[in-house]
Amino acid sequence: MLSRIGYLFFIGLLMMACSQSEQGPEPQTATRLLEEAEVALGNDSIRLGETLLRKAIRLSEESEDWHTHYIAYQRLAEALSQGNPEEALRLMKKSLAVYEQHPDDERNHVILLDYAGTYASQAAFVNEGSYDEALNFIHRAYDIAKRNRMTDLMCQTLTSLANIAWAKEDYRQAIDYARQAEAIATEELRPGTLQVLARSYLSLGRLDSAETVYRQIEPGDDVHMAYIVQSNLARIALRRMGATQVEDDIDNAFEQVEDFYYKALEQKDDYYQETLRQEMENQRLEYRSRMYARTFLIIIIAFIFVILSMGLVVRYRMRAGRQEKRRLQEEAEHQKALLHQANEVVTFLQNHILERTEVMKKLSQSGDSLITLNPHEWSEIERTLNAIDGNRFANLREQYPTMTEDDIRLCILTRLGVSNRTIGNIYCITISAVQHRKLKLKKDVFGESNPDITLEQILNGKL
Repeated sequence: MLSRIGYLFFIGLLMMACSQSEQGPEPQTATRLLEEAEVALGNDSIRLGETLLRKAIRLSEESEDWHTHYIAYQRLAEALSQGNPEEALRLMKKSLAVYEQHPDDERNHVILLDYAGTYASQAAFVNEGSYDEALNFIHRAYDIAKRNRMTDLMCQTLTSLANIAWAKEDYRQAIDYARQAEAIATEELRPGTLQVLARSYLSLGRLDSAETVYRQIEPGDDVHMAYIVQSNLARIALRRMGATQVEDDIDNAFEQVEDFYYKALEQKDDYYQETLRQEMENQRLEYRSRMYARTFLIIIIAFIFVILSMGLVVRYRMRAGRQEKRRLQEEAEHQKALLHQANEVVTFLQNHILERTEVMKKLSQSGDSLITLNPHEWSEIERTLNAIDGNRFANLREQYPTMTEDDIRLCILTRLGVSNRTIGNIYCITISAVQHRKLKLKKDVFGESNPDITLEQILNGKL
């Protein structure tokens, strides 16, 4: 009984292998595409993530998966917000429109409104336009969060209002919003709230208050937050010394460092190697060192402080780079092993199919007896090879239209691994004559005169 079940299971596998070329791969779902996109974006592969998100948007609309539909719009807007806030705002409005037609969770509504307000404020800041649309989005988000007693989202929306007030240069209003947010901030949201509060104090020239708040921020593993804190503490120290020109130079240097940071993320799409980014970072640091060497002696202490802080950033990045490199190597080895196993299974199935054909049984007979294949049998074995080898000989006929039918059949016998003795029995010629025909076919048709390269290697390389 068990052997019969095993036999039927094996036959089922063979049928699946034979029909695989017609069925094609199983279609992906919008949810799966969204998950793959988030993984790509998590690895800073922006272009790949954007492509996957656009596919997820299309599939989720076709399947009426509205939750995935508006989430994919939100993720795509988030991915594009750094370089194109206007496009990010347009996408977030689409996300909101989909959600409001198919609502599912009030928390998501607040988050979408907060994102839309953030992107609207970014667009207004870049274009020096009005912040009314941004404020409308954020106030709506705050009202919903307050009505539903969502403390964390109330903190988040108040922080967004503080950022908009700071962008409008209404620093006192920004401080007021930031203090309200700080009063209810969770540990996760506290650094962002303190950051806008300190920035507002700094814009008002209240250096002591700004320094106190910056020193309260605990960036943890957030390297970018640590960079912001240390750079602003250095700026405060320079203002107290009255070194305004030096502060401008350092601002320019920090802008260059930020430009490098975002460019490095874009370059990771092309070569995905942390070592290259580290090399560029070292070059940037060397340039900064040469630049600061020409400044006044009065800022040496501040200069050393900034370099030490940037050294900490580099150290964190190097550590993260080594971990990422190890992870990528492990993943590559795992994928290589899986691919090898898959290739072994496919090869086994292909050989098994060939062995079951009547033509192969005839070709496998031993001895020196004459072997005769009729046109139907030649056609049958060629169709079988095309089915399991991805139209190998159909491509060969198309690629080399001048080949004779005997040349095609010699290529078929070579692909099947038939010995020269058996080929001689088919054509009624000697083994030496078979070898001569193969050499002539290699040279005249494929243009290969190297005797160390076999006809089978040429066929595998060409098709």
